[in-house]
Amino acid sequence: MEIAKYPLAYALLLCLAVSAGSPSYGYGGGQYQIRGDDVQGRWCIAKPSAYNFELLRNLDYSCGQNGVECRQIQPGGSCFRPDTAFGHASYAMNLFFKAAGKHPWDCHFNGTGIVVTQDPSFGACTYPL
Repeated sequence: MEIAKYPLAYALLLCLAVSAGSPSYGYGGGQYQIRGDDVQGRWCIAKPSAYNFELLRNLDYSCGQNGVECRQIQPGGSCFRPDTAFGHASYAMNLFFKAAGKHPWDCHFNGTGIVVTQDPSFGACTYPL
C-alpha cells in the first residue's frame, strides 16, 4: 500500500498499533492501571472515540434513571477524579447498564458505549458489577 495514496488508512493503522497494547488509561496527566479482578464480569464504559457532547448526554440520561445513583461522580465522591466527561459518563453508563439488566443493548448509548470484561475500576473508584 502506498502511504501517499491512503494517508487516512495509514493514520488509522498507526493509531491502532500504538494503542493496542496499552492496559491503562491516562486521565489528566496521570496513568491509572486497570484492574483485572473479575474477568468474568461485564462493565459498560464510554468509547474513547466518543465526543464530549455525546458523553454528557449519556451522563444526563443515565443519572436521571431509576436505580442509578451518581453520587460517586459528584465533587468529593470516590470517582469524581478525573473530572472528565469520559470518566463521569463511563461510571454513569455502567450504573445504568447494571440497573437495566446488563444486556449488550443496555450499553449501546447510540454507539458510544462498549461492554468490557476487564474491571475499569481504578484507585478508590470501584465500578460495581
